Amino acid sequence: MRQYHKLCRHILENGVEKTDRTGTGTISTFGYQSRYDLRKGFPLMTTKALHWPSIAHELLWFLHGDTNVAYLNENGVRIWNEWADKRGSLGPVYGKQWRNWTRLEEYVDYGFDGDDEYSYTSTDAISYDQIADVIEQIRTNPDSRRLLVNAWNVGELDQMALPPCHFAFQFYVANGRLSCQLYQRSADVFLGVPFNIASYALLTHMIAHVTGLEVGEFVHTLGDAHIYTNHIEQVRTQLERDLRPLPQLMIKRKVTDIDDFTFDDFEIVGYDPHPHIAGKVAV
Repeated sequence: MRQYHKLCRHILENGVEKTDRTGTGTISTFGYQSRYDLRKGFPLMTTKALHWPSIAHELLWFLHGDTNVAYLNENGVRIWNEWADKRGSLGPVYGKQWRNWTRLEEYVDYGFDGDDEYSYTSTDAISYDQIADVIEQIRTNPDSRRLLVNAWNVGELDQMALPPCHFAFQFYVANGRLSCQLYQRSADVFLGVPFNIASYALLTHMIAHVTGLEVGEFVHTLGDAHIYTNHIEQVRTQLERDLRPLPQLMIKRKVTDIDDFTFDDFEIVGYDPHPHIAGKVAV
């Protein structure tokens, strides 16, 4: 994970102090890209331990189209609880946009009042399953430049507990390999980014698996890349630690439908990280 350490050093050496929504304060830079060759190992941080079940269950939760924290809590994952309402709802966040993007479509219909014909406007809600669509396009039109999923639904942002940080990703097929590029508008480099890297690497493996492809690269493009001021010492501690070999991801059975994956289908082999480093989430 030298790429991640390079990102951290870049922010510490070049970042500017900025205020933020949470009132915590950050050191921030704008515009940064890292590339991870998924053939060389699964990019799960080794200079601090990450909670693999949280990463996998959160991604499965997104893919289920779920937006309530109940599933996460049932599986010991509490990373979304700070933003949930009393019923556990987060509004139309990632899962809703990935699997059930909705737009209203107006059309003109006609009726009769006696012998007089009149027209009126009706509205239908049209739903799009972006994940199912992009998988179908990868199978049938792999050279398409439209293999995109977008969670930034401007018509529903005000209903979301937290607007999406990692909001748009694109797939690319070449030489029998599937690559993924993620654009992340806001990147909490100490706490969030290690999860995001592992999550989208896992998603790339899953979609490659169901489409009969091998994995290629995960490309991570960041907008506002920041370290919160209360995480600076933790980042420095992490940078002092030696890098260890990356683990491998094993998918233990053949799966052809993205919706059929379960947590037990995955195994992380050879993960030997340094101890966890705690940090407070800025809410």
